[in-house]
Amino acid sequence: MKTIPSTSQDCWRPALHFTAERFWINDPNGLVFAGGQWHLFFQHNPQGNTWGHMSWGHAVSDDLLHWRHLPLAIPEDESHMAFSGSVVIDDRGSSGLGADGQAPFVAIYTACAQQPVRHQAQHLAFSSDGGVRWTQYAGNPVLDIGAQDFRDPKVFWHESSGRWVMVVVLPHERKASFYASPDLRHWSHLSDFGPAGGVEGIWECPDLISVPVQGQPGRRAWVLKVDAFEGHPTGGSGAQVFVGDFDGSRFRATQPARWVDHGSDFYAAICWAHVPAEDGRAVWLGWMNNHRYAAATPTQAWCGAMSIPRRLSVRDDAGALVLCQEPVAELATARRERWQCGPFALGAGGVDEVVRLGAGDVLDLEIAWRPGTATEFGLLLRCGGQEATRVGWDAERRALFVDRSLSGLGPDDPVYRLPQYAPLAPQADGRVVWRVLLDRCSVELFADGGAVVLTNLIFPSPESLELRAFVRGGSAELLSLECWALEA
Repeated sequence: MKTIPSTSQDCWRPALHFTAERFWINDPNGLVFAGGQWHLFFQHNPQGNTWGHMSWGHAVSDDLLHWRHLPLAIPEDESHMAFSGSVVIDDRGSSGLGADGQAPFVAIYTACAQQPVRHQAQHLAFSSDGGVRWTQYAGNPVLDIGAQDFRDPKVFWHESSGRWVMVVVLPHERKASFYASPDLRHWSHLSDFGPAGGVEGIWECPDLISVPVQGQPGRRAWVLKVDAFEGHPTGGSGAQVFVGDFDGSRFRATQPARWVDHGSDFYAAICWAHVPAEDGRAVWLGWMNNHRYAAATPTQAWCGAMSIPRRLSVRDDAGALVLCQEPVAELATARRERWQCGPFALGAGGVDEVVRLGAGDVLDLEIAWRPGTATEFGLLLRCGGQEATRVGWDAERRALFVDRSLSGLGPDDPVYRLPQYAPLAPQADGRVVWRVLLDRCSVELFADGGAVVLTNLIFPSPESLELRAFVRGGSAELLSLECWALEA
C-alpha cells in the first residue's frame, strides 16, 4: 500500500485533517457555507504554540478536504480576546449592516476581558467581503449579563418563530441559555436548560441542530450538544448530546444524555450554517484534542487539528433516538490505491497470532470479523519496533476499543495511555464491523452506522508504518478487509 511522504521535521502534520499553518488552534468557530465554499473560522493563537492571544483564524474549502488559509479574521484587541462564536449570513437584511445590497456575514462571539477583572460578553462583527475583512459593531456588546463566564454563542435562524435564536452557556452553572432577536443586535432571554447529563466539568461550546432522521423523509430531531471541560468517561474533556424538542423558545430533552465520542480527542464541534437545501446535510467537525494534555502534544510548528468533517443523522431505534456520525462522502475522492484481503482464520488452536497485512500512514479501512473463541481481535496500526496502536473488539466487554499505550510519543498524562471502550454488539448476522480513518497523528473509528465513534491522537515514529491483524486468547475469522491509501 502507498505511504504518503512526510518530513522528519513535521512527521505528524495530517494529510487530510485541518491544521493552522503555524501555531495553536482549538475550537472551530463560525462555520458557514457561502458562495460554493465551506468557511472554517477557528480559535487561534497567532503568536505561539500554546493557548493565548485568542483570535479567529480563517480558511475555506471547496470540498471539505483541501483548505486554503486566509488572513486572520478577528484578532484580539487591546482589551479583549476573541473567544468562540458563530457566523450567519444576514440575507434577510434584519441587522441593517449590509452594504450595496450585499448580505453581510455577521459574527457573534464572546469578547473576554481579563483586566481589571475577568468579564465575558457577546460582541458582533460584520463583513461585506465574504469574511475576509471585519468591522466591529459600534454598539458592542450586544449581550452582556455582567458575568465573568458567559460564552460560546451559536446563532441560527428559527423559521417557525421568524427570528434569530442564540444558545450560549453559563459554564459554571452547567446551563445552556436561549435568547431571541429580530435583528442580531438586540437580544431577549427565553429560557435555560440544565444542569443535566455530565456536570462534573464546566459546560462550553453549545450547538442546537435540526438533524434529519434516517429513513423518514421530512422528519427531523433537535439535538443540543454541549461540551464538558472535565468528566468524560475516558478522562478530561468531551462532548455530550441531548435529543429532544425545541419550540422556538425552550428545549426539552426527550432522551438521556449520551457522549458524542468515546475517544479522548473530540471537542467543541459545531455545524455549518447555511448549507444549501439541495445538499440537505447537517455537517460538523470538532477540535481533535483534549484539554488535559493539548499543550503537551509533541508537534512543533503547529499545535491542534480538526476532526474529519462528519455528516450527522438521527436513527430511531424503537423510540430511542441516537445521533450518528459518518465521514462526509467527499472523503471518497481522496481514495487512491485499493487493497483487500480475507476471509481467513486466525488463532487456530487457541494460539495468539499476529499477521502482517500491509503498510501505510494515511488510510481508510473497512473491516469485518466473525467472533470465535478469542477474547480480543483487531488491527495493529502504525507498527514498528515496540510501537503499535491497537484497535479491536473485546469479547468479554462486547466493546470496541482503542489502546494507545504503545503508540509512540505522547503527552505525559495517564489519561493518554488508558484504553477506551465503546459498547458494540455484533450485528444480526453475527459480524463485528468497523471503519478506521488513519492519518499521521490520529485514529478515528466508526461503527454501528456511526452511532459508535472513537477519536484519538497518536504520535508514532515516522518509520512505524506496518498494518497487522491480531487475535488473543482464541480464534476469530477476518472476513474482509478493504483498504485505501488516502491522498490530499
